Amino acid sequence: MRSGTLRVPGATLYYEVSGAGPVLLLLPGSGGDAAVFDPILEPLAQHFTVVTIDPRGYSRSVLDPGPPADIEVEVQSEDAHLLLEHLTPEDEDAYVFGGSGGAVVALDLLARHPERLRLVIAHEPPSFGVLPDAAEHKAFVDEVYELFVTDGLAAAGARFLEGIGGGVRMPEPAELSPRAAAMIERLHANAPRNMAHELRTITSHLPDVAALAPVSDRLVLGAGRESKGKLPHRPAEALAEQLNIPLTEFPGGHSGFTDAPAEFADLLLDLLLAARVD
Repeated sequence: MRSGTLRVPGATLYYEVSGAGPVLLLLPGSGGDAAVFDPILEPLAQHFTVVTIDPRGYSRSVLDPGPPADIEVEVQSEDAHLLLEHLTPEDEDAYVFGGSGGAVVALDLLARHPERLRLVIAHEPPSFGVLPDAAEHKAFVDEVYELFVTDGLAAAGARFLEGIGGGVRMPEPAELSPRAAAMIERLHANAPRNMAHELRTITSHLPDVAALAPVSDRLVLGAGRESKGKLPHRPAEALAEQLNIPLTEFPGGHSGFTDAPAEFADLLLDLLLAARVD
């Protein structure tokens, strides 16, 4: 594995690269970073040049000096585009997987820059605005944000997990390898910024269905088997219906690549390699 940085407007992005083959960019959920994909990295890197990223303002991707600002989806997708342009050979296409908030970014990337994307896989984008009861979910997210402001991160986080139907227990650093323990510490440090500056923008973002429709043959919308019936599962269902494409069921729940990494990686590779042959 090697690491690098890329200057983009307003930030310096940190990224890691493993393996060889066509470029596959993995976009983490909000507040995540490059190392969250470690459980599925090895099998993917046998077939692809796997690029993982710390999104701007998180972990090792540093914002330029200035007052704190909300993290807009369009800015993150432009970061992803610039990173792909930097790392993808001129005559090749790239592949993208995004989970949770990263799936929202991946959809925006495909809508804005489809020209060199062979396949985009968006797993459970929390685009609550596409749902028929969107107003109810906006009120829920606003409630979580207000709890963060008044009562702090722990209260807001507990309310958010309750509202989405639960989440994954974060392991204690002492249980983990040094690399994984360092990641957990970074994710804890990222959480306040995520709650203050990204939760509302990512969940309220409306994917550009009109722009996605002509390139929907390059899009896979996925959702976890274990999250069926829960809030994070529903936007993927709604978007698949709007775009008239199938919803692909993945092993595990909202964080399937950590819930069931081997099975998740197998399905992900099947989808990626099928697109590579086509």
